Amino acid sequence: MNLINGKKIASEIKMELAAKSAALIDNGERPPHLAAIIVGEDAASLTYVSSKEKSCAEVGFTSTVYRLEATTTEKKLIEIIDFLNSDDEVDGFIVQLPLPAHINVHNIIQRIDPKKDVDGFHPVSLGRMVLSQPTFLPATPFGIIQLLERCKIETHGKHCVVLGRSNIVGTPISIMLSRKTNPGNCTVTICHTGTRNLKEIARSADILIAAMGQPGFVTADMVKEGAVVIDVGIHRIEDKSEKGYHIVGDVKFDEVAPKCSWITPVPGGVGLMTIVSLLTNTLKAYNKEV
Repeated sequence: MNLINGKKIASEIKMELAAKSAALIDNGERPPHLAAIIVGEDAASLTYVSSKEKSCAEVGFTSTVYRLEATTTEKKLIEIIDFLNSDDEVDGFIVQLPLPAHINVHNIIQRIDPKKDVDGFHPVSLGRMVLSQPTFLPATPFGIIQLLERCKIETHGKHCVVLGRSNIVGTPISIMLSRKTNPGNCTVTICHTGTRNLKEIARSADILIAAMGQPGFVTADMVKEGAVVIDVGIHRIEDKSEKGYHIVGDVKFDEVAPKCSWITPVPGGVGLMTIVSLLTNTLKAYNKEV
C-alpha cells in the first residue's frame, strides 16, 4: 500500500507558486491577489478561509477577506461581488459556501465574472470544462487530478467509480477523468443514493473516489484488491481527547488501506490540495490564461 501524501504534494506546489510570486515581485510587478467573501459564522467555512489566508501569505500572494454578518442581504452581497469584478487589483475571488438560506446561491455564483471565478463554479467555467477548453477547474477535483498526476498513477483505460454527484466534487471529477487527457481517459461510473448494487459497482473500480459526505461509508468489502482509493470526505467526530474531536473521511481507512495500491489519508490527503488548487487558479487568472 502506498500513501498519497497530500501534505507533501501541497507543500511542493506551494514552493513552486512562491518562486513564481517572488519572480514577479523581483521584476517590479505586484503579486497575485485572491479575495474571499464569507457570510455568517459557519465553523468549517471560517477554518477554510483562515487556511486560505495563511496559504496566500506562505506563497507571497495578496489576500483579502470580506467578513459579512449572516443577516447580510443578497443585494448587499451582489454589490460586493460587482465591486470585486471591477477591481483590477483583484485577480480572483471566491464566495464561501454554504450561504445563509435567504440568499440564492445560483444568483450569487452567476454574478461572479468568469474571468475571476477561481472556484470554477460559474456555468461558463463548468461549460468550458465539459468542452475541454481552458478554464478554472473546481478546486477539489483539480486537487485530485494533481495528486494522481504527481504520484504517476495510471488512469488510461481504468474503471473509475465516483461515489457522489455533487456539483462541487462528484460531477466535475467524473467529467474530468472521462476526458481524453492525462490524468484521464477513464471509463467512469457515478454512484449516488439511487444506485442499486452500489457495493458491487464500487468493488469493480480500479480507481474509487469517495465523495458521499458520510463518515466511514466505504468499507473493505466495497474495495477490490489493488484499487486506488481517493477519500474526499472530511468529518469532525467528537471524542474525549484533549482536542475534543478527531477527523475522519468517507472511507474506513484502517480496514480499506491494506487492500489498496494507493490511498489518501484523512486528514493529510485531498483537503490540503483544495487550497493549493485555488492558489494555482489565482495565478492563472493573474496571467490571464483563461
